[in-house]
Amino acid sequence: MKFSSAINEAIGLSMAKDRSVFVIGEGLPDPKGIFGTTLGLRKKFGASRVLDMPVSENALTGVCVGAALRGMRPIITHQRVDFALLAFDQLINNAAKWHYMFGGKLSVPLVVRLIVGRGWGQGAQHSQSLQSLFAHIPGLKVVMPATPYDAKGLLISAVLDNNPVIFIEHRWLHGIEGHVPKGMFRVPIGKAKIVRKGKDVTVVANSHMTIEALWAASLLEKSGIHIEVIDLRTIKPLDEGTIISSVRKTGRLIVADESFQSFGITGEIIARVTEKAFRSLKKPPVRVTLPDVPSPSSPYLTKDFYPGYREIIKATLEILGKPKSYLKTVLRHDRAPAKHHDVPDMSFKGPF
Repeated sequence: MKFSSAINEAIGLSMAKDRSVFVIGEGLPDPKGIFGTTLGLRKKFGASRVLDMPVSENALTGVCVGAALRGMRPIITHQRVDFALLAFDQLINNAAKWHYMFGGKLSVPLVVRLIVGRGWGQGAQHSQSLQSLFAHIPGLKVVMPATPYDAKGLLISAVLDNNPVIFIEHRWLHGIEGHVPKGMFRVPIGKAKIVRKGKDVTVVANSHMTIEALWAASLLEKSGIHIEVIDLRTIKPLDEGTIISSVRKTGRLIVADESFQSFGITGEIIARVTEKAFRSLKKPPVRVTLPDVPSPSSPYLTKDFYPGYREIIKATLEILGKPKSYLKTVLRHDRAPAKHHDVPDMSFKGPF
C-alpha cells in the first residue's frame, strides 16, 4: 500500500468506527484529494463529515478546538505546514493548554495533519519543516511517520488520543509503498524503532530522512561499515531510551533531521545523549540538517541546500576517522542521480 493510501484508510476506518470523527481541510474534497490521502472520503461519509475549509486557518482551528471540547474528534488537514502558522494562537494558547489549565477535566482530542518538505521550487514560505516549533510546546504531541505501516498505525493512535496530536507528513513520502495490515491497528505514540541494526554508528532520523539514512546504510554496508538506523516516528514525547541504548553500543551518534540546525530536534537529542551517556561517546556527535537560512526556490541553490544520504555517508566516514578519499569507495555502488533533485523520483517506492 502507498503511504497516501495508508493515511486514507486510517481516516476512513476511524470515521467508520466513531461518528464523532470528522475531517476538514482546504481543498480536502478536490480531485487530487491532498496527495491522494482524502480521495473518496466525501462520497463514503458525506459532506457533513468531510468538509472543505475557508482560507481562515485561525478561525477554523478555533471551531475544531471547540468541537473537540464538546466531544467531537476533528482531523484538520493543512496542505502545507506554513498555513498552520496562521493558527498558532488556537494551537498553542488553547488546544495545547486546556487539559492542563482545567486540571485534567477537559481534553482536546484534535489531530492536525501538516505537510512539510521540499518540492517543485516552492521556496521559503511553502516548503518549511517546522517540527521543532511544535515539539517545543507543552501539551502537543508530534509524530512523523516514515513508512506506510507507521502512517496508518500512528494516525489511528492520534485520532484515539484524548489530547492534541500534530501529525506531520513529508510530501515525498506519499508515493512510497510498504506492507500495511488490514483493519484497525495502532502504533504507539512515543516509541522509536530500530529499522536497521549496526555496530559502528547510531544514526537517528525521522520522516524522509529515515529513507535517506537507510539508503546510506545499504551503501556503507557494502564497504564493511554497519550503521544502526533509528526511526524516531514520534518527535514528542521522545523515546530517549532507545537512542541512548544504541549509542552505548556503538559509541557514535549522528542525528539527521530535515529542518534547521539551530535550536532544533538534533540539538535536543545530542544534549540528552551527552547528559546521560557521555562516557559512552567515542567521538563528538554530528548533526545533518538544513543550514540556517530560508529555503531557496532556485534549482541552482536547492541543489546544495537539502541534506540526504550522501551527507549522512560523509558524516559517518568523518566520525569513523576515514580519509576523504574513502567516499568514492562507498559511492561506487550509488544509484543514478535523479533528473531533478527538487522533484521526487516517482519510480522510487521505498526500501520497505
